Amino acid sequence: MVGSSFAEMLNGWIELTPGERTALDRLEERVRNVRRGAVLQRENEPGDELFVLRKGMMMTYVLLDDGSRQILRFLFPGDLIGVPNMIYRDAPETLCALTDCMVSPFERGALTELFTQHPRLAALVLVHSQIERVALTDRLALLGRTSAKARIAALLIELRNRYRATDRNIANAFPLGLTQEEIGDATGLTAVHVNRMLRQLEDEGLIARVSGMVTLLDERGLMRAANYVDRYRGIDLAWLPKAR
Repeated sequence: MVGSSFAEMLNGWIELTPGERTALDRLEERVRNVRRGAVLQRENEPGDELFVLRKGMMMTYVLLDDGSRQILRFLFPGDLIGVPNMIYRDAPETLCALTDCMVSPFERGALTELFTQHPRLAALVLVHSQIERVALTDRLALLGRTSAKARIAALLIELRNRYRATDRNIANAFPLGLTQEEIGDATGLTAVHVNRMLRQLEDEGLIARVSGMVTLLDERGLMRAANYVDRYRGIDLAWLPKAR
């Protein structure tokens, strides 16, 4: 693959300079293939690498004391992943491939030169991290204070928006790419309850499912059901330092 996937993602927010692009290209010089179902990083094990997801879909999760799994985030091409490894010796979460993936690994020490020479890129890494934090805050609110229907509706909208960010040809139809168990682990529901809620959304004319594809038939109605807020809109980057 040519060029930086992280740069392409950032370029959707702000136009990067040739120097910034070159610096990010160097960050992604190495590539590593990760097979579907393989663990890239395991919770509570030493981790001194960060990664850019270049191809495929991954998830982050933690294991709870009762052995159950809580999926935290779904990850798409262009995402900077393993960011907590900048400050923790042991990884606080597991990174696992949902499809065959390609990542670019780099040592956290590589960020020292990047941040020193390109402070605006350091600020953009902060921006990326804060968007992730707010998305996790939304997920926490969903899990604690909303109905099962709202949780599933919000997840479907989030997945569609993330897919569309990497493929402009996607309108309202997208591959679900998740089992009902995985959806349940992300929303705090059983697989049976997930199936029931998906059928309810279909019966209400909000979505359609055919051969692993989901189509949002009534996006406004689905957003009302989910109380959904798109955290990738309304981003204000006027404060960013000038590029060097």
